[in-house]
Amino acid sequence: MKYSDLLVWQKSMDLVADVYKLTAEFPADERFGLTSQIRRAAVSIPANIAEGHGRKSSGAFINHISIALWLNHGIGNTFANCTSTGIHQPN
Repeated sequence: MKYSDLLVWQKSMDLVADVYKLTAEFPADERFGLTSQIRRAAVSIPANIAEGHGRKSSGAFINHISIALWLNHGIGNTFANCTSTGIHQPN
C-alpha cells in the first residue's frame, strides 16, 4: 500500500487545499506571518504521514502521525487567533 492510498493522507491533502483557499482571503500584511505559518503547518501534515509510512516501522509511523496531529491542533489554534483578532470570520 502506498501512502497516497491512506484515507488520512487524502483528507490531509483536502485540508491543505482548504487552508490555501481560506488564507488567500487574509490581509496582505499577514502574507509572511499567519498566512505563511498556517500554510507551512498544513503542508507538513501530509508530508509527515507520507514520511512515517515510508519508515516501515510502526513506531516511526505512530511518531509521524503524532506530529501531524500536533500540527493540526496548531492550525486550529492559529485560526482561533485569527478569528479573535478579526482577521478571519468563520462561515
